[in-house]
Amino acid sequence: MTLIERAVPDDAGEILTLQRAAYVTEAQLYGDPFIAPLVESLDAVREATKSATVLKAVEDGRIVGSVRCRRTDRTGLVGRLAVAPDRWGRGLGTALLTAVEGELDGLVDALDLFTGHLSEGNLRLYRRLGYRETRRERLHEHLTMVHLRKAT
Repeated sequence: MTLIERAVPDDAGEILTLQRAAYVTEAQLYGDPFIAPLVESLDAVREATKSATVLKAVEDGRIVGSVRCRRTDRTGLVGRLAVAPDRWGRGLGTALLTAVEGELDGLVDALDLFTGHLSEGNLRLYRRLGYRETRRERLHEHLTMVHLRKAT
């Protein structure tokens, strides 16, 4: 059974380890080992648990997924959705996004997120959950960010 709950600062080390494991394939996909989720510091993750909504998915005492959301006025910016590679394809990403949406219900009018243009699995998930593309932003020759939004 999976339990989704708020993360606390003491979870930061395990969340960072999970995040790095989950984002290695993204780094390989774009040929860039320095993507933000891989180079984020432990202190930054710890601070996020204090200043943002950070949820964790726990199975048998192990953190197997996480997501965070920061609010700016009436908009939530969802980021760092991570699922342990050995748990991919089991609905944890959907469960985490649904849970963070529930946490912000009534507090925001829209949720924004972004992913790389080659991240087809991510794009399928986000579109299936009602996120719609709002724009594309070319950051490098090999990377275009796809921005998506969901009205709440």
